[in-house]
Amino acid sequence: MCELGYVYMDPYRMPKKKRAVKVETAKLLQARFIREVKYPNWLFNVVMVKKPSGKWRMCIDYTNLNNICLKDLYPLPSIEALVDRALGCGLLSFVDAYSGYNQIRMHPCDESKTTFITKGNFCYGVMYFGLKNARATF
Repeated sequence: MCELGYVYMDPYRMPKKKRAVKVETAKLLQARFIREVKYPNWLFNVVMVKKPSGKWRMCIDYTNLNNICLKDLYPLPSIEALVDRALGCGLLSFVDAYSGYNQIRMHPCDESKTTFITKGNFCYGVMYFGLKNARATF
């Protein structure tokens, strides 16, 4: 991910969204996508975004982390090239992975860099969609 020092953000106040944060955090813990962290050097804020359905999506503001990480310059294939390669194939397969990025494990030494603050401190053990190189990794 990146090898530089540490990043700490003062927590945002979200009194009206506490319940939604608690529910979303519980879901992530249940799925084992996150774990509790006791003494973090990296700490980021939760941002709650309202979905069109009226439900809440819990996002993490990794702006400061992304600013210090080098970009993975691995070129992604174009959709056109992928479609051209599939022409004439007798069998095609599509995968709809549950929470796609969450299917990729984080490197253990990078997990603590994803620590976010709610009622406690938690970090991701799986790839989070807001990280700079998540798209290139996925």
